[in-house]
Amino acid sequence: QVQLVESGGGLVQAGGSLRLSCAASGSIFNIRIMGWYRQAPGKQRELVAVFAGAYRTNYADSVKGRFTISRDNAKNTVYLQMNSLKPDDTAVYYCYYLNGDYAAYWGQGAQVTVSS
Repeated sequence: QVQLVESGGGLVQAGGSLRLSCAASGSIFNIRIMGWYRQAPGKQRELVAVFAGAYRTNYADSVKGRFTISRDNAKNTVYLQMNSLKPDDTAVYYCYYLNGDYAAYWGQGAQVTVSS
């Protein structure tokens, strides 16, 4: 079993920055994908930024150049630095982990609200 604990959400004005953290614990091995999705009210959950394998990163077009995903392997933690935030970035942000056996885990979600 894997536990994902997120932190760092909050309320920020447009143009501001936030940093999300996701600490993973438990049976972590052969990470296939680890990163962030988000879900805005009335919308489907969508990919924001993930590590696919050891080093490859995928970003949603809407966040490229503004968000940066990073990781600390020693701490099994992944981060999402969000700069130049826009009201459209308002959503619940979920940490996601897919292991070597294709078992998927989600964090509890972190609310990010960007005011105009």
